[in-house]
Amino acid sequence: MSIAIREPWGLLNRLNRDLDGIWAGAPSTEVAFIPPVDVHEEKDRFVVRADLPGVKPEDIEVTAEKGVLTLRGERKAEKRENADGYERIERVSGSFTRRFALPENVQADSIKAKFAHGVLEVGIPKQPVVAAKRVQVEAA
Repeated sequence: MSIAIREPWGLLNRLNRDLDGIWAGAPSTEVAFIPPVDVHEEKDRFVVRADLPGVKPEDIEVTAEKGVLTLRGERKAEKRENADGYERIERVSGSFTRRFALPENVQADSIKAKFAHGVLEVGIPKQPVVAAKRVQVEAA
């Protein structure tokens, strides 16, 4: 079983960014910050990796509740004393939330997250596979 990704607004946001660039000549800085995420399965765990450049670890929240893994955080805007001299500003900032449905065979209470070099890695351990036990049927 794999993790089901539920991002209903992802495609619409991407289309909005693309159209914004066509009509404005450049991407808008008002577009929401939606970090790209990779999800893959290993033998004993699922791994979620999110690119979060410019985000501080204390601004990231990872929760697992009711079968849903949630990544939440904020990339804060740089303070610019003077906007003069900027020809183009493309790096977006703001709050983000990403949610993923967890399969039933995970140990939600053992999820671990680490953050290094702008990448958040969340390890979601699988429950051990229990072999089926054959039950002897006795004659009455």
